[in-house]
Amino acid sequence: MEVSALCNSHTVSSATSIALLTNHRKWEFAFNKQTPSFRSRRSFFIIKNVASKKQTQKQQQQQLEQGGALDALKPDSASIASSIKYHAEFTPSFSPELFELPKAYYATAQSIRDVLVANWNTTYDHYEKVDVKQAYYLSMEFLQGRALLNAIGNLELKGPYAEALKKLGHDLEDVAKQEPDAALGNGGLGRLASCFLDSMATLNYPAWGYGLRYRYGLFKQLITKNGQEEVAENWLEMGNPWEIIRNDISYPIKFYGEVVESSSGNGRKEWIGGENIVAVAYDVPIPGYKTKTTINLRLWSTKVNSEVFDLRAFNNGDHPKAYEAMKRAEKICYILYPGDESYEGKTLRLKQQYTLCSASLQDIVSRFERRCGELVNWENFPEKVAVQMNDTHPTLCIPELIRILVDVKGLSWNEAWAITQRTVAYTNHTVLPEALEKWSLDLLQELLPRHVEIIRLIDEELVNTIVEEYGTEDLDLLKEKLNEMRILDNIELPCAVLDLLVKSHEIRVENSVQTEEEDSESDEVAKVTGKEEEEKSTDEDKEIEVPKAVSPVDIVKSAFEPDPKEPKLVRMANLCVVGGHAVNGVAEIHSEIVKEEVFNAFYKLWPEKFQNKTNGVTPRRWLGFCNPELSKIITKWTGSEDWLINTEKLAELRKFADNEELHSEWKEAKMNKKLKLVSFLKEKTGYIVTPDAMFDVQIKRIHEYKRQLLNILGIVYRYKKMKEMSAEERKSKFVPRVCIFGGKAFATYVQAKRIVKFITDVGATVNHDPEIGDLLKVIFVPDYNVSVAEVLIPATELSQHISTAGMEASGTSNMKFSMNGSLLIGTLDGANVEIREEVGEDNFFLFGARADEIAGLRKERAEGKFVADPRFEEVKDFVKSGVFGPYNYDEMMGSLEGNEGYGRADYFLVGKDFPSYLDCQESVDQAYRDQKNWTKMSILNTAGSSKFSSDRTIHQYAREIWSIEPVLLP
Repeated sequence: MEVSALCNSHTVSSATSIALLTNHRKWEFAFNKQTPSFRSRRSFFIIKNVASKKQTQKQQQQQLEQGGALDALKPDSASIASSIKYHAEFTPSFSPELFELPKAYYATAQSIRDVLVANWNTTYDHYEKVDVKQAYYLSMEFLQGRALLNAIGNLELKGPYAEALKKLGHDLEDVAKQEPDAALGNGGLGRLASCFLDSMATLNYPAWGYGLRYRYGLFKQLITKNGQEEVAENWLEMGNPWEIIRNDISYPIKFYGEVVESSSGNGRKEWIGGENIVAVAYDVPIPGYKTKTTINLRLWSTKVNSEVFDLRAFNNGDHPKAYEAMKRAEKICYILYPGDESYEGKTLRLKQQYTLCSASLQDIVSRFERRCGELVNWENFPEKVAVQMNDTHPTLCIPELIRILVDVKGLSWNEAWAITQRTVAYTNHTVLPEALEKWSLDLLQELLPRHVEIIRLIDEELVNTIVEEYGTEDLDLLKEKLNEMRILDNIELPCAVLDLLVKSHEIRVENSVQTEEEDSESDEVAKVTGKEEEEKSTDEDKEIEVPKAVSPVDIVKSAFEPDPKEPKLVRMANLCVVGGHAVNGVAEIHSEIVKEEVFNAFYKLWPEKFQNKTNGVTPRRWLGFCNPELSKIITKWTGSEDWLINTEKLAELRKFADNEELHSEWKEAKMNKKLKLVSFLKEKTGYIVTPDAMFDVQIKRIHEYKRQLLNILGIVYRYKKMKEMSAEERKSKFVPRVCIFGGKAFATYVQAKRIVKFITDVGATVNHDPEIGDLLKVIFVPDYNVSVAEVLIPATELSQHISTAGMEASGTSNMKFSMNGSLLIGTLDGANVEIREEVGEDNFFLFGARADEIAGLRKERAEGKFVADPRFEEVKDFVKSGVFGPYNYDEMMGSLEGNEGYGRADYFLVGKDFPSYLDCQESVDQAYRDQKNWTKMSILNTAGSSKFSSDRTIHQYAREIWSIEPVLLP
């Protein structure tokens, strides 16, 4: 009997197709009620070359210029249907009787994965052959979203797959909905990383992503009468058809233990004992758009070897002891961002971060050595490898790479340090102090003793550089710079540096004494009167108390002595800046804040390190695939689909901004998406809303600086004013609005969870008020994720990006909304500044204080000089009246009261910006009444969004940080 197999034929042609070869064995399976039973043939699934020999050199060149264009001959719906049926029978995850939606999804995904694997193999065979320099993007988050529609969209196979599934009795959209979102991220950090992977593949850059394979994600959000509740994600319960486990690719990871001198000498150390686990690779292929290039997202899962299982303890009934080591290893990849209030939680987070760094770097080093062959020149490592740390979570890459190079590969400290600095780069994503990670030195010493030794050496190098830069004459200035710049915070100076400072101080004292003596001898001797002589004689008889001299050692030590009351910390962001060759912010205003405030001393020392790389989003997923109605219109009016790769072509819409035909099509596309959202909201929340209202949306991680509280208080004020009016007055004064919120509050972030509860309480009151009706609805969409965003964003007419100025690094949802023709209301914060410049000031609703005013406004508040607007006091009193139910909101509202104190004094300036926000919302209502002009503004937002493609961002990273070039497949 013949055995079915997946055969990959690697060819050098840019044109391939799917061919299905059948054997003589028949097979059957039954479908659900809507699908008749049928017979087909068991089949092989083969990738083979079908390129025409008559293809001209010009055609080949055109395909290469398009980045290795996809196959000229696409598989038809019949061959795809046979492939799906093959997987339904021979790679099943379900019982054979029925072909229902879940089974249809898995079989469809596996048929697509076959194509991706073939392209992935071709891509990396070529990379290995030409030994290209490769970039590696390390991130704790990759918020991928659903893969099916994105994959067939990039492969340009949506039509054939839709037709094939229709033949099999299913609708493509219904099948796609069966896919759970991959729970590998939470917010903008992870979504950005995923957009970057899409752009890397589309632009044919040799690059990989590295992350962790979280079994339960962050959490699944439930909205109950008590507000937000968290349960574990279940995205892996039915398996993941997109991933490929690489059982042959695993690396040892060590924790705890001790460090001893290596028997080989040469300053090498051995890290022995401790806890040992294994990181196993799971690969997820990432296809580019209109290219065969398919890159990789490698995720690590953790385990221990089977011999660690204590069989004797298990048989003796001590089951917890038997599998204790297994659970310790496995839980590293259970949860994204486990609570870190406890010591155990902090330890687990550090284990996660080190696992990501160690496994990834061991993998990178192994690949480098394999490509080098027998002669490995480590000086060439930075010429072949670029490592990008996405925020501070992967900071341990720096000491880990040094450890591998010194302790494992035998390089000297100077060699390893220079190689590391040339290899690694750092992206800063925040100015919030709590997000610039600081870890307990004691915890790090216990968990990663060898790495603490290395970090101490790096810190000593830095201290020497600071002393050399600022000198030793002004100890106060030197202390200020050391306190600001050191990696080790509140930790004694290295002995060698202390000795240098003591000697320097002694020399200054000696020089000072010598100068005083010389000055004294050069003075004219004054004549002394008899009375003065007598006084002098009397004074000499008195006992003179000479103050005890303080030694230079004591002076220096006291100046730089750690505070025993404060913790000893390792500042990860400072380590990133010191250990990398480039530091970038993610929006122009953010990068300026990074240079002028967050890392100003480092910027003055190494200005050449600092860059800006304004974030971007992939236009394929976030416009082309999630909003096909609008995409068709854009393609029609720009003349081609080129805008999906060259977003500069979106600007061509500007010349049609007043065209009535375009207006009509544009409004129809928006209404279609609003109708879809109406159905979605009813399904998810039970609320029924009218599509004729303005759809006003704020979807972000719940955080005080993002100011969902400002938004909901504005809604409460609007509701209060409505209640004070007659029905006729309301209709004339207010535009109908559906106000939609979405986002997760971290499980331990109490104030954020209070805000979620408040929003849902306001919605429960407003939505059931018969006097208000469709004039105002407030809806919180539970469990916000990428798939929810793909429904919300295309339907949105006004999106809110209202963070306190200077606190949002960039934001990426603002870019997605603008691309989809939503108008933005916001502050001059993050990428809002650049979006406003690109779309035009008249097409952006601006309010609020500027970033350079914030410090002064907080000082004014602390001095008791702030006077609240009467409307702000009015809305606070209204909330306190209990109109929104019995829940006690004193703690939440208390954050807006007082002039000082933790969690008080309105740190995020809700009260200050509230009147400006209300006035701006009145302007929004006025603008929305003029639908012709509103539609024009919407068109100009899409036309002005071309800068915010992640393709542009990745080109900049590739040229200016990674020094890599696109590699076209032959």
